[in-house]
Order: sequence, then C-alpha cells, then structure tokens
Amino acid sequence: MLDAEWTRTSSKLGVLVRFADDFVVLCRSRAAAEEALRRVTAILGQLGLQLHPDKTRIVRLTRGEQGFDFLGFHHHKVESWRWRGRYYLQRWPSDRAMRQVRAKVREATSRRDVGRAVEWVVADLNHVLRGWGAYFRYGNSARKFAQIDNYVHERLAIFASIKHGRHGRNWQRHYTWAWASRLGTYRLSRTTRNGTAHALR
Repeated sequence: MLDAEWTRTSSKLGVLVRFADDFVVLCRSRAAAEEALRRVTAILGQLGLQLHPDKTRIVRLTRGEQGFDFLGFHHHKVESWRWRGRYYLQRWPSDRAMRQVRAKVREATSRRDVGRAVEWVVADLNHVLRGWGAYFRYGNSARKFAQIDNYVHERLAIFASIKHGRHGRNWQRHYTWAWASRLGTYRLSRTTRNGTAHALR
C-alpha cells in the first residue's frame, strides 16, 4: 500500500525506492524531503505502522555530509578526480556490513579450532568471502575489499602460527600472501566491478 499511495499522492516530491520494509525517498530539496517524511509517516500511520526513530533521518547528499546506508551499502557523494567541484554518488559496504563479515572471519579462524587443517579453514573462509563479495562487488568497494583481504590474511596467518607453535609476530615472516594464495585463499580485491567518481563524456 505504501508504494501505491505514494505513487498516487506524492510521487512529485521524490522517488520512493523500497525493498521489503527498508526504503528511501530521493528528493531534490530539503523542503521536499521534510514533506515526504510527513506524508510517509501519515501513510504508515493508516496501516498501524510507524517509522523507526533511530533509522529515520534526512540526509543532504552534498560535500561534507555523511551519506546514508541502504541494503548493506553506504551511499555517499564523492568529488570527481577528473572534474573538481563535481560530486557523484558512490556506494561501498557499510560499517555494519564490514563488522559482520569480520565477525564471520574471526569465527572461521578461532583458535579453539586449531586442530583443524588449515586447508579446511580456507575452504570455510572462501565460502563466506565469495557470497559476501558477490553482493558488494558492484559499486566502489575496492578499498573495503582490500581491508577485508588484509584482515583475512592476518587472521589466517595467526591461526597457522598458533597451530604450528610459533609465537609473537612470526606470522608476518612465515605466512605471506604467497603462502595464502597457494592454499587457494579467495581474494576479494580481484573481483571488484568498480564504478567511477566521474560522469562519462
């Protein structure tokens, strides 16, 4: 009903983008956004629903603003490296999405499982990384993917270091990326489909 009622009464204010119970309204001005918020609140009220106060806000997508999260991505305007003064919308994994995948990597490389073969641990990691990466690779995720790659390497190397009785920071010398690659460790940074921060001519 939200979609139908918005289209019928309020579509001139902005574009409603919805997936399940998560949605954003894209408007051209703050005045339009404030009116959109009022109307959405009223429409939901007729259904006996209300907006979540901690997840509802108006964001101005211009220089210096913080952007917004939607469907796991953080959306943010970034200045073009080619044409200074022009800003284009980009997206990358949100902080929450990054925390979630790090938690899964920690779980897969827990020291309580050092009795497992490293190859089995890599197989579990690859399953997590492939699924996560397939969702987030379309956008501007290269930097975030590199951060996760480095975290996976560190966690996997520390796991192997404990397993083999090494101590301290020995993993930096003994368990390089070449070692991880030989095990078949999935590299997110090799799978990105990058967007650009400038318009095509």
